[in-house]
Amino acid sequence: MSALSLAVRDSSTMLRRNLLHARRYPSLTLNLLLTPIMLLLLFVYIFGDVMSAGIGGGGADRSEYIAYIVPGILLMTIGGTVVGTAVSVSNDMTEGIIARFRTMAIHRGSVLIGHVVGSVLQSVISVVLVGAVAVAIGFRSTDAGVLEWLAAFGLLVLFATALTWIAVGMGLISPNAEAASNNALPMILLPLLSSAFIPVDTMPGWFRPIAEYQPFTPAIETLRGLLLGSEIGNNGWLAVLWCLGLAVLGYFWSTSKFNRDPK
Repeated sequence: MSALSLAVRDSSTMLRRNLLHARRYPSLTLNLLLTPIMLLLLFVYIFGDVMSAGIGGGGADRSEYIAYIVPGILLMTIGGTVVGTAVSVSNDMTEGIIARFRTMAIHRGSVLIGHVVGSVLQSVISVVLVGAVAVAIGFRSTDAGVLEWLAAFGLLVLFATALTWIAVGMGLISPNAEAASNNALPMILLPLLSSAFIPVDTMPGWFRPIAEYQPFTPAIETLRGLLLGSEIGNNGWLAVLWCLGLAVLGYFWSTSKFNRDPK
């Protein structure tokens, strides 16, 4: 078999392994999935009328705020899912299975590829589930055509891939699962400091740079524009650049840490 065939075969095996783990031990995934769902229900049904009136400057209309908040919740879902990836990678590194893999005739990078592909698939499934909840409570995307939906799906997959590589690196440097969960906490906190819940221009001046100069805000605004027809502006290019930069950084960081021989 060629080197490429071996890499594909071994990566597929590791992918099946990670998906089996996720199916047999779903508690972590479910706990991380509940966070965006609870925030969606909280902000829509508790704060929805007030937030809608404040954003629109008119009367309270909860349906408008549902449309505004859902893109941010979907990307927050990805951030929460990759936290589980960091924990899973850390567990593999500390429980001895990686040392066993190093002695076997398998492609060295297949372990990380299995984690990344498995995490992206879980992220897509989680986004679909959260999106179904959003539709059930009234979210509608009437302005998006086939091209917009395909672009939105591509953005979600690209964003999930970028965050997953960063999460893998965080898992590799963590001495245990708790540390990995803490290291990956910014994946959940950054959406709260973005334009997910309120527009950036309504924030205090000193806080706006925190919301503007981070990966979630341009990605949220791009997804919002694709699904709702709002103006995207430069956010589309910024979102793609953030994703590519994080993916490349996470890839080289993760592979360098993983290929380093244990002391």
